[in-house]
Amino acid sequence: PARYFDTKTTEPISFFLSGLEELLAWQPNTNDDFNVSAVALSKRQPPLHSRRPRTLVCHDMRGGYLEDRFIQGSATRNPYVFYHWRYIDIFVYFSHHTVTIPPVVWTNAAHRNSVPVLGTFITEWTDGEKLCEAFLAGGEEAYGAVAEQLARIAQHYRFDGWLVNIENTLSPAAAGNLPLFLGELTEQVHSAVPGGLVIWYDSVLKDGTLRWQNELNDQNRVFFDACDGLFTNYNWKEEQLERTQRLAGPRQNDVYVGVDVFARGDVIGGGFDTDKSLRLIRQYGLSAAIFAPGWVYEHLGKENFLQNENRFWGLLAEYLPTHSICTLPLTTSFSLGMGTSTFLDGKDEESGPWYDLSAQDIQPLYPEYQGTLSTSCCLQDAWCGGSSLQLQGTIPPGEEGVAVRLFSLQMPAPPKLFVTLLYKLEVPQPDDFTVALEVTTWDSGICFEGNPTSLPEPNSRHHPRFLPAPPPGLAKLLAACHHGSRGWTSRCYELELQDCSLRDLSVIVSRQQPSPQETSFTCLLGEVRVLDTASVAASPPQVHSVMASQLWWQ
Repeated sequence: PARYFDTKTTEPISFFLSGLEELLAWQPNTNDDFNVSAVALSKRQPPLHSRRPRTLVCHDMRGGYLEDRFIQGSATRNPYVFYHWRYIDIFVYFSHHTVTIPPVVWTNAAHRNSVPVLGTFITEWTDGEKLCEAFLAGGEEAYGAVAEQLARIAQHYRFDGWLVNIENTLSPAAAGNLPLFLGELTEQVHSAVPGGLVIWYDSVLKDGTLRWQNELNDQNRVFFDACDGLFTNYNWKEEQLERTQRLAGPRQNDVYVGVDVFARGDVIGGGFDTDKSLRLIRQYGLSAAIFAPGWVYEHLGKENFLQNENRFWGLLAEYLPTHSICTLPLTTSFSLGMGTSTFLDGKDEESGPWYDLSAQDIQPLYPEYQGTLSTSCCLQDAWCGGSSLQLQGTIPPGEEGVAVRLFSLQMPAPPKLFVTLLYKLEVPQPDDFTVALEVTTWDSGICFEGNPTSLPEPNSRHHPRFLPAPPPGLAKLLAACHHGSRGWTSRCYELELQDCSLRDLSVIVSRQQPSPQETSFTCLLGEVRVLDTASVAASPPQVHSVMASQLWWQ
């Protein structure tokens, strides 16, 4: 069927639903198994609902369902990818179809990086008025059926909820039932989807008129009270932020103030000035909804996209609270889910462009230290997948080295950790440098490294012990410890900790000898793994009753 499979290639594709009939007729179907997310939402710290401002990204690109609709990837040159997951809290996939089911590749990539994904339920124009009249004016049975279907769809495809956008005028009867529908949908989503969310877009008012408010006020508060949050329109002024903060009270983090990166209409700042909007929003302790950050790709072009993308998010970083990884194992090759080649063990196995966000790895922080260091993605060389992480910087005169924070962690440290690192130095004399990992722990009087008789390290910085060869029993898993190849160096470390809590994982690039001159370096990171020794040594669970279906032989 054309809904589930591309008519040209027969490959499975993601899809949307148009109109009320399609929504109410929807049933799970064996053809759409490909669309079910295969990656559970990873845990994070602090949890999403903690009391701090959040950041929502609303992805709206040329109508949606572009190359990202191909569930098993495509040979797309210079595709759009998003990878600053550590800096955002919620990802919304937006299109103008009635029911936008997020393409499963986005759900997989976001979930792997601890970010929940929302689809969009939208009605607009005259068709929207008719649609709303049909299900809202009809009473509880009619709107209850729509709420139930939307909750079932999110549950079935394993994404995390809905943005609701009613952008048309409503009759008095429909307007009266709208808050009830929204409350019913929120309740259904909460019970069907763990951690599920329903967010309302600031559009129609309680009396049914369509008038964007650019704030939370008495005209739209009834919708805010019925669901998990309000996403405001984009043309706000500072006094509206102040009023919103006052009215939201303890729920100020549930108001997502809209920022249009394309800066359409009368707005404070978009494009590379988006930080001006964010600065104001955060002054009032409110959350932010960044709309169409694909501006970087659409407006500035595909050619220098990765460079421009890092610049865009780098300018916003100080206003974006990050979230930490809180489960092990942590393993990543930094792949973006795209490439110009496919690498395996440092070897270019297959040249040619590819794009598959489901294959995107856990993404690091992307720190920039003005003038001394930049972190970026390198597509020209990788250990595994399509890209590696490139660190470029200078070591100042007289200093030994620089530390680059890759991941923030927040979890109790197991008694023994294995940490592995694969890197490639691109400098004239690689032997003049060392590259090593550093683990920091939260300061605590009881945290010790090694045996309790040794003194705790000042400021809880630990340099794991280098292992020349992997411990017996783990040789197969840690094969990387003793072979680097094609210019890649591999390192394997062990760290024993007692009563500690992990905080950061950094990589340190240092000179063997301090020098009066500044020294430039480029270092590629191909893979990093942090493993809990006990769970690695345990034998993996046996897999039973494997089924294969939808096979296509060529």
